[in-house]
Amino acid sequence: MVKTAKLALEDGTILIGEGFGAETIKTGEIVFSTSMAGYVAALTDPSFKGQILMSTYPLEGNYGVSKDWYQSEDIKAEAYIVRQVCDEPCHPKSEQSLSEFLMDNDVPGISGIDTRALTIKIREVGSMKAAVANTDIADEELLKIVAEQPGIEDMYLVDKITTKEPKYITDKKDYNIAVLDCGVKKNILTNLIYDDVGVVVMPADSTAQEVIDMDVDGVLVSSGPGNPENVDKIQDTIRELSVKMPIAGICLGQQIIALAFGAKIYKMKFGHRGSNQPVKDLKTGQVYITSQNHSFSIDPESIEGTDLEITQINLNDGTPEAIVHKELPISCIQYHPEAGPGPHDTREFFDKFVEAIKNNKA
Repeated sequence: MVKTAKLALEDGTILIGEGFGAETIKTGEIVFSTSMAGYVAALTDPSFKGQILMSTYPLEGNYGVSKDWYQSEDIKAEAYIVRQVCDEPCHPKSEQSLSEFLMDNDVPGISGIDTRALTIKIREVGSMKAAVANTDIADEELLKIVAEQPGIEDMYLVDKITTKEPKYITDKKDYNIAVLDCGVKKNILTNLIYDDVGVVVMPADSTAQEVIDMDVDGVLVSSGPGNPENVDKIQDTIRELSVKMPIAGICLGQQIIALAFGAKIYKMKFGHRGSNQPVKDLKTGQVYITSQNHSFSIDPESIEGTDLEITQINLNDGTPEAIVHKELPISCIQYHPEAGPGPHDTREFFDKFVEAIKNNKA
């Protein structure tokens, strides 16, 4: 029996669809992703904590779910919106259907939604607070739930997903990196290990001395969800460590580092999410196709007067995609070098970071 589900938006819109996954009600900021594949990786990406994810690609679930594709231990998105869901996946690695995956993680899904029209709406008015209900509830009550939830800019989400204590991913090596876990993805750690470095994941609120006590040679501030201004403790840690060792940042990590050195951040209208964002290097002229997932961006005008420099921009809207410090070994990018939307893409970011560490110790 097909169960009816509802999607409610803060502007009063109620959309009716078919429910799948868990029979529950979840709230969050509704956002869309333009990727044509990778729904398992997206749903388990910690950067989607606090958000309801919608796929613009019309069919999801056709290749099922495998733990090999997880980017964290479980689903981090609050709910999932699709045009059509496939209940009979076909893939040799598939372990369960998309609906079963959501059900196991207490996450509601809704299908039968005109995702093209809804994407256009979000692009016009911006991301909104929303709720998905896979259980009986009156429209007025659901809209009240939507209205009463806090905006994502007011939520401190990193604390909900960061590791609670240092966790060694590898044994000690000749060169070692501490990852400040704001919502690190598995593929980020995999790419660091590929460069034959030791990796320890640490809580996002670790002090500089706690990082130094781990006897590491560099620090990576990871990607993650929410407003970077709410992750303020890490800024002091970054400033203190920046004169001692190389520092790198990915996505939220770039925004936090920018704040630490005097730049400002603003919330974007609907953000960047997908695997086809063009980025231009201002020094070489090279253009990369990148995977992205963020709601906030650096205000480029606020870079003036700081020791930071913008080195890459997004060719769609001109937003900063990479920054460096003019004097210290600090480099950051807004996109995800670990995501690999094509054959090689931008994983050289990891190589350059490790090279900076080696040069610093030479």
